[in-house]
Amino acid sequence: MALIQTSLIWVAYAVALVLLLAIASTFVYIYQAPRDRAASVTIVCIFTVSALLATVLLMPVDIALVSSTNIPSQGRRKNWATPNHVDHIVYTLEVVYYTLYALDAVLCLLVVPFTYFYYEEYDPDAAETGDQTLGSRLWGAFKYTIAFLIFVVAIFLVGFFVPFARQAKHGSLPDLDFFKHLLQENHGERALTFALGLLMLIGTLIYVLYTGAGLALLPVALIKSAPSISAPTLAANTSSQLEQNRERQRQLEGRNEGREGGLDARDRRELEALLREERTLIRRERFATESSGEDRHWIVKAWIKTEAVFRPLKLLGGLVLMIIALLIFTSMLVTSIDKAKNSICKAKCGYILGYLNIFQPVNYIFVKSSKVFPIDYVLFLLLVLFFFSASVVGIATVGIRFLWLTLFKIRKGHTSPQAMLMATVMLTLMVLAINYSIAMVVAPQYATFGPQTFCDRDPRHPGEQPDCSNHRSAIKPCTETTSNSGAKEVCTPSVVSTFINRVTLNFPFFGVVLFWAQFAFLGVYLVVWLTTLFKTPKMDHEQMDADLEEEEEEGLLASTGRRLGATWGDITGKARKGNGNYGATETNGEHS
Repeated sequence: MALIQTSLIWVAYAVALVLLLAIASTFVYIYQAPRDRAASVTIVCIFTVSALLATVLLMPVDIALVSSTNIPSQGRRKNWATPNHVDHIVYTLEVVYYTLYALDAVLCLLVVPFTYFYYEEYDPDAAETGDQTLGSRLWGAFKYTIAFLIFVVAIFLVGFFVPFARQAKHGSLPDLDFFKHLLQENHGERALTFALGLLMLIGTLIYVLYTGAGLALLPVALIKSAPSISAPTLAANTSSQLEQNRERQRQLEGRNEGREGGLDARDRRELEALLREERTLIRRERFATESSGEDRHWIVKAWIKTEAVFRPLKLLGGLVLMIIALLIFTSMLVTSIDKAKNSICKAKCGYILGYLNIFQPVNYIFVKSSKVFPIDYVLFLLLVLFFFSASVVGIATVGIRFLWLTLFKIRKGHTSPQAMLMATVMLTLMVLAINYSIAMVVAPQYATFGPQTFCDRDPRHPGEQPDCSNHRSAIKPCTETTSNSGAKEVCTPSVVSTFINRVTLNFPFFGVVLFWAQFAFLGVYLVVWLTTLFKTPKMDHEQMDADLEEEEEEGLLASTGRRLGATWGDITGKARKGNGNYGATETNGEHS
């Protein structure tokens, strides 16, 4: 029975990995610029995004496996859950976690930078003449990657020695076996803990800005994403208007051909207006072509069709996501206040919270759903994808910046390979921060013990062994601060919570910054969300001319008939009759 249950949990994880690979591939192909696509960049981006999502989605597997050893209704372990068997489960999870974490670190700090410089080394002229070889490109990329290699070695060396000084300096921690267990690490674990703690810290700074903004913008982006005209109709109308524009230009030029002094003032103003209109129409025609998915990869075309099919549901989906985002905001705020007020040792151990003192809705939902696997796994997958999508929307909106300078823009079908690689690194770091946020703030009880319980002694009969079958004892949820000796033999903390608590306990500075950054995250979300109530920041506005921007600013429920017609046009790929005057640009001259 134990083998079957464990196998089903791992099978569910394998199915999720296949789904993640499809999601990662779709994400990369959607945002890449088709004409600049490089095989090396595409493969590295897809593999890296899949690896980072696989890391965070291991959490419900971890929780399900450790919880499978416990019988929540009786507060005891199952008969097959011997100490050796439980240790084997924990050890297997540790191996998988450390493998994935190490893989994420190597991809983020070495593989992606190397791929970036490898792409930059390419010289088309030198390649044609034979002056540039594969070996020269590899060597050029390696030279620039040496700095990242030195950084990786440095942080691992620091991780080897810093905890010794810290433990010697701070010897006063709560006398709990839970904390003693966290401090029992070997040198390799200590180095990896420090390295990933540092990456988590850097990722949290990015996570606060981008994911915080994206969490507020994503629902609004869904609500306001439906156009009032389909891409095929827009392309057909624009082509007709462009032809009329050019015909009028030919008429003006022909009428003034041979005239001394050229065009008169009136015709010159009209021609200049027609030229401006022509540039606008050319941009609009290019936008319509890209929106319809012509000459694009089949994945992009399929994505555009899928978006069109589900477009009528976007309004409802956006409203639902907005409610979910507010629920997550409330839960994070409740947990953060609880940690600040009731943490066992405050900043000394990174604000570890022994147990929740205030009702927390998201945590309650996950704990209850975890009793029936894989309901919690499906909910957790949706939660992770929500945070990941919010991060993507945040990057697409804000762009990749250094202070006030925009280095790269992330836009659908227009993202350069260099921007894709930098966005992948940022997403990797942000997912590490999301891992902390979900495990320690969004659903802390679920992420640590799941639905596990223990049978506590009856205070009226302190000498008796706890026995919940005769109601002489009480069944209580497992917590980090449980002092009952029987609970220690029943409650098994998840590996991910142990690892994160190990980071914050061994390196309290990381824990303090990670904790207070959650308030900054909530602040960014609140400011952006309140801003969207009055004015929605527009994404990818450089793709559209002034008329399309004005069209985007229409009310959420305005022109419903035209929006449904546009949706049908995008699904069928056919232009919709009518709307012939759509997007006409007024000029200072006369139109023929």
